[in-house]
Amino acid sequence: MRANFRLQRLFVAAPLAAGARIEADREQFNYLANVLRMEEGREVLLFNGRDGEWRARLTFPTRKRIELLSEEQTRPQPPLPDLHYLFAPLKVGRLDYLVQKAVEMGAGLLQPVMTQHVQGKLGSLDRLRANVVEAAEQCGILAVPEVREPLRLDAVLEAWPQDRRIIFCDEGAESNNPLPILETIAEPALALLVGPEGGFSEEERARLHSLPFVTAIPLGPRILRADTAAVAALAVLQASRGDWR
Repeated sequence: MRANFRLQRLFVAAPLAAGARIEADREQFNYLANVLRMEEGREVLLFNGRDGEWRARLTFPTRKRIELLSEEQTRPQPPLPDLHYLFAPLKVGRLDYLVQKAVEMGAGLLQPVMTQHVQGKLGSLDRLRANVVEAAEQCGILAVPEVREPLRLDAVLEAWPQDRRIIFCDEGAESNNPLPILETIAEPALALLVGPEGGFSEEERARLHSLPFVTAIPLGPRILRADTAAVAALAVLQASRGDWR
């Protein structure tokens, strides 16, 4: 069932059920009352990543408070997408974009990976999670992806489960077309690894190529920025192996 984009969507942390009353936080109050100028009785959609999507009605117990009265479930809760996204942090503005696009493109888990040539600083995980929520609100997504603590690439590879194949975007690949390579993969569980703006080091590339659970793919004849490569690779994976089929 597709999202209803005629109503404003809000993420809340509280449990959702028929008759639940949820108080809007300060930012939500300002947005609903002062930016959108919503009045008593207006409807919004609520989701929390666990209980599906619910239609709720605004009430104003006082001039400085909004309560959201949950009335009816409009969509059931879907499972998280099974695609894991591993990425080297970028500079702040581009990192925000990358996280939002990964959510839009169907990543179910976001894992920051620190590589040898990483140039960006991760900063606060709260900012990354806020970008995840914002993308979910805007795009009708109900299953909110998990954002994990950053790990060194070596640590990720050492603990990696053998039944989930890592697809890594190899800027040194000799071919241009990723599709024939992706068609040979048997494992249903996949993860995508995109490197930093400076690319993977030769040592990292050699290790990735040596591992039996890693497959390298090219992304065409042009050099792509890391955030562009992420969107391109996610699109290729979803079209060839994911939920676009």
